[in-house]
Amino acid sequence: MTDRLMIALAQINPTVGDLTGNVSRIKDRYLEAVAQGADLVLFSEMVVSGYPPEDLVLKPFFLDKVEAAVQSLVELTAGRDTGMIVGAPWRVDGKRHNAALLIVDGEISAVRCKHELPNYGVFDEKRVFEPGALLGPVDFKGVRIGIPICEDMWFPDVTECLEECGAEMLLVPNGSPFEVDKSDQRMQNAVARVTESGLPLAYVNQVGGQDELVFDGGSFVLNGDCSMAVQMPACEEAMELTTWERGKKGWACQSGAKVAPPERLENMYRVVVLGLRDYVNKNGFPGIILGMSGGIDSALSAAVAVDALGADRVHCVMMPSPYTSRESLEDASSACALLGVSLDEVGIKPAMDAFQQMFAPLFGDRAADVTEENIQARSRGLTLMALSNKMGYMVLTTGNKSEMSVGYATLYGDMCGGYSVLKDIYKTDVFRLCRWRNEGKPVTWKDIMLGPDGPVMPERIISKPPSAELRPDQKDEDSLPPYDVLDDILYCLVEGEKSVEEIVARGHDPQTVQRVWRMLDLAEYKRRQAPPGVKITSRAFGRDRRYPITNAFRKIL
Repeated sequence: MTDRLMIALAQINPTVGDLTGNVSRIKDRYLEAVAQGADLVLFSEMVVSGYPPEDLVLKPFFLDKVEAAVQSLVELTAGRDTGMIVGAPWRVDGKRHNAALLIVDGEISAVRCKHELPNYGVFDEKRVFEPGALLGPVDFKGVRIGIPICEDMWFPDVTECLEECGAEMLLVPNGSPFEVDKSDQRMQNAVARVTESGLPLAYVNQVGGQDELVFDGGSFVLNGDCSMAVQMPACEEAMELTTWERGKKGWACQSGAKVAPPERLENMYRVVVLGLRDYVNKNGFPGIILGMSGGIDSALSAAVAVDALGADRVHCVMMPSPYTSRESLEDASSACALLGVSLDEVGIKPAMDAFQQMFAPLFGDRAADVTEENIQARSRGLTLMALSNKMGYMVLTTGNKSEMSVGYATLYGDMCGGYSVLKDIYKTDVFRLCRWRNEGKPVTWKDIMLGPDGPVMPERIISKPPSAELRPDQKDEDSLPPYDVLDDILYCLVEGEKSVEEIVARGHDPQTVQRVWRMLDLAEYKRRQAPPGVKITSRAFGRDRRYPITNAFRKIL
């Protein structure tokens, strides 16, 4: 039995399905920890396969490969004093589990399976895994270690069982995706488990983008008195060697590095940068291309792209129509100059004229309406997709959550693309993020953000009234309520699931609330065809919020 443990906390960035790459990352961190004198290395949930592997785990062939990958880790530990805890999808008695494996000196010395399987929001683990039994702690060098896995920490049962069975500390591997304010929830749950059990707790979270999810790291250690011993950085890979000692009151972790969590806007910005970077790089795109309109959404999307990938991998295209203002052309050019990216111009008037001629026999003398506006948007979408096909760059969509909520977007037009960084960001937050980023890049970002240190767009882009510029003198507020009103109503409907009466009680006009609710429901068919994008809120469109397209439930006041 030992009275001192050196535990390395490793938050790394795995890729779902890249067993070779993930194992290589694990091995590198493990050997680094060995060199530093670690006794044990704690990795995140399902780090071997990447998380979430979704229906990949339904393939027996995939699980065979996972077992072979784990065996290479087992062999690495042979003859060494340093153990590791890794997460992996694992078969026990023929059943699939989300498991944590304790690997020590050339063998898997213990397996613990996740008991609380999340089945809400973006999670559907009950589809693919069996819940693990409530088991006691594992033994490592005479120390009884409890290993709750992610969701197991959000409820008291697993910790209660471990504490009653003699656990001396809790080591928690996690795959917890980012949401605004979620770090507070994690901490509150960790504090609750520590308070209930009196046991110190180490929380290791995955980092990196996986499709629409971004895992933001931020691993930490709480001692038995709920004091913070260690706080690791957000949104970047890191490893922290922690020192634990047994005293009269049990085990405690010595105070170590504490990196303050980012503030709300910085946190959101870092997450969308990380999400885009990993989506592009993990899927093998050489870069991205986007339409630069001279408006605020495309300007912010371009800034995120440059911060994520560097100016040399971002390609902007201005696609003016007869309704595009000189001001928009100037603003697009100025933003691209500040970002250091090239700006090409492809006018869409020839396409508009061609479509007008094509449809003249069928349209007859019908007056111009939204049809012609959509033709403009689709001409731009066609242009971007053609350039994407020819050059190999992924089209980055620039629409925000406010627009996607009410259908203020054109299918096969401005909705064309492979990914969106603003999909889950309301317009009012788009304005806030632009002002925040325009103040300059924080000093701590020097090595992780590739864009300019100073402003990324001219002030006029932020201050002018938003407009799609699909007809003369068009403004967004011709069709929509003011964005501060719209976004508050949408937040109540989407994140809050509030009734019309509750929203009206906040001071909103009843007819406006009813209108917004109707637009939200009617646009469901568009959202089903939208590209993926970074999840920011607790109710991102897609797997978080699943509403029927055919839906006759609309309250009439």
